[in-house]
Amino acid sequence: MTKEITERNKTILLIVLIAGCFLSTLNQTLLNVALSSFMDIFHVTAATVQWLSTGFMLVNGVLVPITAFLMKRFSTRQLFISSMLFLLIGSVLCACATNFGMLLTGRMIQAIGAGIIIPLLMTVILYLYPSEKRGSVMGTIGFAMIFAPAIAPTLSGFVIEYLSWRWLFIGLAPFIVIVIVLAFKYLMNVVETKKAKLDITSVILSSIGFGCILFGFSSAGSKGWDDSIVMTTIIAGIIVTTLFCLRQLKSNDPLLNLTVFKYKIFTLTSFINILITMIMYADLILLPIYLQDGRGFSAFEAGLLLLPGAVINAFLSPITGRMFDKYGAKPLFITGLIFIIISMWGMIDLTESTPYIYLMVRTCILRIGLSFITMPLNTAGLNALPRELGSHGSAVNNTVRQLAGAIGTAVVITAYTIQATSHASELSIENTNMTATQLNTLASIFGSSDAYLFMLVLSFVALIVTFFMPKKMVTQKRQR
Repeated sequence: MTKEITERNKTILLIVLIAGCFLSTLNQTLLNVALSSFMDIFHVTAATVQWLSTGFMLVNGVLVPITAFLMKRFSTRQLFISSMLFLLIGSVLCACATNFGMLLTGRMIQAIGAGIIIPLLMTVILYLYPSEKRGSVMGTIGFAMIFAPAIAPTLSGFVIEYLSWRWLFIGLAPFIVIVIVLAFKYLMNVVETKKAKLDITSVILSSIGFGCILFGFSSAGSKGWDDSIVMTTIIAGIIVTTLFCLRQLKSNDPLLNLTVFKYKIFTLTSFINILITMIMYADLILLPIYLQDGRGFSAFEAGLLLLPGAVINAFLSPITGRMFDKYGAKPLFITGLIFIIISMWGMIDLTESTPYIYLMVRTCILRIGLSFITMPLNTAGLNALPRELGSHGSAVNNTVRQLAGAIGTAVVITAYTIQATSHASELSIENTNMTATQLNTLASIFGSSDAYLFMLVLSFVALIVTFFMPKKMVTQKRQR
C-alpha cells in the first residue's frame, strides 16, 4: 500500500501531520508558566491548579498504551482528524471556562487528542520511509516536538502579561481548524485497517496501573512522600502495571507488545530516553522556579530566556537527523550528552547574582545537546524493530516518556524541596538578622543548585549506557 503514495503526497502528508503535532505539543506545555495566574483567577491552591498539568499527563499516559490498537482498528485519516477535533473542542471549552472545573474538563479533552497524535506520527514514518531515510524525516519532526515546548513559556508569559489568559486557547483554535481542513483535503490512509479485538481487561489494567503511578508521582511534589494517598497510589500502580505486563507477555494479540524489549538497541534507547526525559522535564520546572522564586523575574522574562535555545534547537534538529542517517546513533548520543553534562555542571553553583545572559547561554548549550539526542533516540529505537512492531514500539516509547516525565519531575522537585528546607534551617541559625524573604530566596537558590547536581548524575549515567550501544553497521545488517 505504501508504494502507491508518491513523494509529493508523502510531503503533503508529513506537513499536515507535523502541523498537528506542533499544535498538540505546544498546547501541552503552554500552561506551565501560567499556573500561578490561574491560582489567583480561580482562587485555587497550588495543589489544585497543578491538575491542569497532572490531569493532562494522566489522560495522555492512560491513552497512549491503547494507540497501538487504535492504529490497527482505524485509518490514519480517521485517527488524525479525531485527535484534532478533540483538541479543538477542548480548546473552545477552556477559552469559555467560567470556573476551574470547566477549565480542567476542557484540558482533559485536549489531552485525548494529544495522546493519539505523536504515536500515530511515528508509525506513519515507519511505514512511509526506509530506515536509512528516517533520521532526516525524524529531524524535521523534531522541529515540532522540541521547538513547541521550548517557545511555549515565552508565548504564554507574553499572553498572561499583555493579554487575557483566554487567548492561550482562543489563539490555538483557528490554527487547529486550518489543520483539520487540510487533513480532510490532503490526508490519505497509510496503513490498512483490520477488525482488531480490544482486550478490555488490559485496557482497565493499563488505565489503573499507569494512572495510579502518574497520579502518585505527580502528587508527591506537592503532598510529600510521607502522604498516605501518594504511597498507596504508587504501590497500587506498580502492582497493577505488573499484572498488565504479565498479561501482555502471555497474550497472542497484546494491547502493548512488550516483546519490543527483546531487541537490545530498543531497550538501550528506551533506558536513555527515560533519563533524558527526566532531565528535560525537570529543567523546564526547575529553571522557572529559580528565575521566579529565587531571582524575582516575571513569567515573560523567564520564558524569554528559553527562546534563543529553542531557535537553535529548531535549526539543528533537521541537521542532526541527516547526521544520524550518515554516522548512526552512537556518536550523536555521546556528543549530545557531553553538551547536556556541561549545561548541568553550569547550574550546580547558582547564586542570587548569576547573570541572566549566563543562564541563557547555558540553556542554549542544553538545547544543542537535546537536539543531538531526542529524535535520533526515537529513530534508533524504532529502526531496530521489524515493521509489524512499529506501532507497538512507538506506543511503548510514549508510555515510557510519560512515566519518566512524571517520575523525574516528582523526584527532582522532592530533592529541591528537601534541600531548600535544609538550607533554610541552616541559614536561619547562621544569619539571625536575615529577613524571612531573603532567607526563602537564598534557600530556593541553593535548593535549585542541589537538584541540578542530581540531574548531572543522571546525565553521566545516560552517557555510560550510551557506550553499550552497537555501532551503525551492526543495526543496518540486522535491518536488512
